[in-house]
Amino acid sequence: MTDSPALPAHDWPELKPGWVWLCGAGPGDPGLVTLHTLNALKQADVIVYDALVETGILSWAPQAEHVYAGKRGGKPSAKQRDISLHLVELARAGKRVLRLKGGDPFVFGRGGEEAQTLIQHGVPVRIIPGISAGIGGLAYAGIPVTHRDVNQSVTFVTGHDQSGETPSSLDWQAISKGSQVLVIYMGMKHIARITGALLDAGRPASEPCAVVTSATTAAQTVLESTLGTMEADIAASGMEPPAIICVGRSVLMRQVLDWQALEAGETPRNLDPLGRGKPAESA
Repeated sequence: MTDSPALPAHDWPELKPGWVWLCGAGPGDPGLVTLHTLNALKQADVIVYDALVETGILSWAPQAEHVYAGKRGGKPSAKQRDISLHLVELARAGKRVLRLKGGDPFVFGRGGEEAQTLIQHGVPVRIIPGISAGIGGLAYAGIPVTHRDVNQSVTFVTGHDQSGETPSSLDWQAISKGSQVLVIYMGMKHIARITGALLDAGRPASEPCAVVTSATTAAQTVLESTLGTMEADIAASGMEPPAIICVGRSVLMRQVLDWQALEAGETPRNLDPLGRGKPAESA
């Protein structure tokens, strides 16, 4: 993946010297990069990228300096303040700066903090959304985050806060009662606390759950479980982050929508996993 894909004809915006573009690189598969991000890759002088960015994407920008600024829980990482101020420094030096973040920069990605710092220091920014792992990663696993026979709401939560602990501000009782489907980012480290809180809040132990690691990449793995057994099942599986966790009956749809298994020649495990008893096209 060394040749940069060509952009189609369009009036693409110019990444000007002294600007920082905060772009989402998507959950992993390079094919999920947006055209605006590809346009930025072709123009950047410096790319400051995160740990969850598929590094092959960087080969589309051979003209740029590549600066790693990954933050991974429990591992030595650059401080957020240093990353933000380095972006300011690069922009003030007249560089065309691409801040490349995994997923979407505004979904548990600290993009808002970095953009605010830049603007407070007088640096102009452009925000380019990306496909979040909580949507795109689950889709690659064959799990729709919304399905009208299952849910009319979905809640995205993070499994840890700035301290690295489970967020104390989360009202698990309200979350449990208020949303049929939960999507949890960065939750594996504290899975015991999270599942315990949801069970204490009244979610059934039998509720379907799924864990998707390295979503959308060749290393993707999917674990189907239940809320009551998920902690033990994760431990037994040996799965490692990065992971997205989905809690809710939409997980059952993987039995029919596991399109990667179908592509490999397997047959659907269950054509009617929700037990509707009628064709999907029926109202």
